Amino acid sequence: MHAWPAARVPNLPRNTNPEIDDRVRVWDTESRALKAVGPQTGSAGLYVCGITPYDATHLGHAFTYLTFDLLQRAWRDLGLDVTYVQNITDVDDPLLERAEETGEDWRELAASQVELFRTDMRSLRVLPPDHYVAATEALDLVIGTVQELDAKQFAYRVADEQYPDWYFRSDAVEGFGQISHLTRAEQLAEFAEKGGDPDRAGKVDALDSLVWLLKRDGEPSWPSALGQGRPGWHVECTAIAQHYLGSDFSVQGGGRDLAFPHHEMCAAVGRAVTGERFAQAYVHVGMVALNGEKMSKSLGNLELVSRLRAGGVAAPVIRLALLAHHYRNDWEWFPTDIEWAQRRADAWVAAFRAPAGTPAGPVIDDLRRAMRGDLNSPRALAAVDEWTAAALAGDGTDSQAPTQVAEAVDALLGVSFD
Repeated sequence: MHAWPAARVPNLPRNTNPEIDDRVRVWDTESRALKAVGPQTGSAGLYVCGITPYDATHLGHAFTYLTFDLLQRAWRDLGLDVTYVQNITDVDDPLLERAEETGEDWRELAASQVELFRTDMRSLRVLPPDHYVAATEALDLVIGTVQELDAKQFAYRVADEQYPDWYFRSDAVEGFGQISHLTRAEQLAEFAEKGGDPDRAGKVDALDSLVWLLKRDGEPSWPSALGQGRPGWHVECTAIAQHYLGSDFSVQGGGRDLAFPHHEMCAAVGRAVTGERFAQAYVHVGMVALNGEKMSKSLGNLELVSRLRAGGVAAPVIRLALLAHHYRNDWEWFPTDIEWAQRRADAWVAAFRAPAGTPAGPVIDDLRRAMRGDLNSPRALAAVDEWTAAALAGDGTDSQAPTQVAEAVDALLGVSFD
């Protein structure tokens, strides 16, 4: 499946300041510490879990994909190549349930929402994945992964005469639970809350996850050596990630709510197949709330990028509103977020069009420090605000500085007013 066109990213002069870190450091959920991610030279591999295509694109989605856009930009500024992979879970129970509620064909619903997501991502200048892969395009990859699990005795058919679905033996994989650090009781609770089936009879262990669901009446299915059916969610991401990125890539990312069971299961499946670690780091983004509760499709308390844009809010302003929050923090969306972002945008535009400003070098250094130091977007915004205030006050005589700062803001923060 095609993604969306890539925005131009300006090439900045290479960093020569020895005081600025030559690696990007982010918070790794597994080690519970800041960790340098990506190689020092060569190619970094990034896998970010994509949408289940309905109710796209709410601001929780946008905040997540913007975060990993910042990571891509920081890596590219270091001279690294980036291979970015994202999936689309275009067949899954929540999507099928929404299609039934609305009377739409599930394929048409998915296609329309994927197109809306593409439009939103392009407007926000989020760099597209190199491989944008729908679950329905990856059936052979999933089937092959399940067959490998079966050959290594990590998969089994549940003891159910009517629906002997395929399950993954999570309890048999060394290190299961090391990403999320949850107790067994906490794992069971989250598994049940997030679509798992710990109470299903016939499973070897309550935490075993579905990898191939056999055909149910009225539901989509595909022929396979595993039986007519469709893929489970966790194995979908593992199969796609390992096919395009290999068995030991730089970062798996997503919202904090994916740490368990999704990322834990993805990593366990990957280790079971290859014996290697799967991702080198697991990076999770905070939750965005609205009306006092986490923005959620099930609750319906959503603010959509498309709705804001249709209401006249410019895409760079939406991006600035999101960048005002650090990716690891939970926060609540208020209309004032847009008001503050619009004021900031107006000031930046005026400064970038000013005849002169103070030299760009120090603010570019500050932007690099902020991005390489745990993607600290609020710190980066503050650095540009300080330079902007000086430029608007008439300080500085460098006629090239406004253009140079504008290009750095575009390259590192993805904000452009052109």
